Amino acid sequence: MIELEKEIFELKSVVGFEKVALKVFAFQREHCSVYREFVNMLHVQNPKSLKEIPFLPISFFKSHEVRSETRDVETIFKSSGTTGMIRSQHFVESTEMYRRSFLSTYIQQLGKLEDQVILALLPNYVEQGSSSLVYMVDALIEGTSNPLSKFYLNDLNELLLAYQLAIQTNKKVIIFGVSYALLDLAALKPDLSQAIIIETGGMKGRRKEMTKEELHLELKTAFQVPYISSEYGMAELLSQAYSDQDGLFSFSPWMKTLIRDVNDPFHYLADGKTGGINVVDLANLYSCSFISTQDLGKIQNEQLQLMGRFDNSEIRGCNLMVE
Repeated sequence: MIELEKEIFELKSVVGFEKVALKVFAFQREHCSVYREFVNMLHVQNPKSLKEIPFLPISFFKSHEVRSETRDVETIFKSSGTTGMIRSQHFVESTEMYRRSFLSTYIQQLGKLEDQVILALLPNYVEQGSSSLVYMVDALIEGTSNPLSKFYLNDLNELLLAYQLAIQTNKKVIIFGVSYALLDLAALKPDLSQAIIIETGGMKGRRKEMTKEELHLELKTAFQVPYISSEYGMAELLSQAYSDQDGLFSFSPWMKTLIRDVNDPFHYLADGKTGGINVVDLANLYSCSFISTQDLGKIQNEQLQLMGRFDNSEIRGCNLMVE
């Protein structure tokens, strides 16, 4: 599949995306037994467009081993969650595909690693283990070749000292933080006005849940920054997106989102309409590239606005085989 890998990462724009996506569908229908069975149940044989391709509910990663079965498993990523929660498992057959995807996307949207210091405040991800986010941030930290770049767990004072040292050397400072840990840092009201803050997820059972707007307002005020960025990614995928100052997410050329009707998973909505998010991640070649998520959003000017999650945290419709 080296040729198909090459086609994926040579995509430069939306032109050609559908053609490559149909090739990826054909490969995954043939080699991923879970996806093949799902597709057969829907009686889909030869889709002619992206919107005709079936999207696998993300819950399958909790109950099935979703992979192409063409290679050995190199690592297993698990979703984060609260104690007692069943964690999704992503059996990754090519960590190289993951590295190529996240490095290219990060550098394109946030700049060269050698010009940066990356401070990671992701205690729960580190503690739970098997985190795709930790794997990614660890590689980004290594790419900076700077001793100040590292995981700081719960040592907030050490992180603040590293920030001061980094800006004194004119480095661009990036702080990755899970929401509850960023709120702990915000309680100290530090001046982080020269940093880019990237929040990566919810409260993980450590604090009361807040809307993203409430969270970002509190963090912006405490850190004295004009906006808070977010990272949109998940253990089940191998690509991410980052939000800008308008809160809109931009994707790499090999990642795309479609918005489905929450009551009819086979009907897609026009731009500006809120619905369930279907993600196409072509870098997820050796697993499943077509995932129906539990997130709500809408498309604006080819960017994604994240609106929240399904109230019942389960996707309605298209739940074949989950039992």
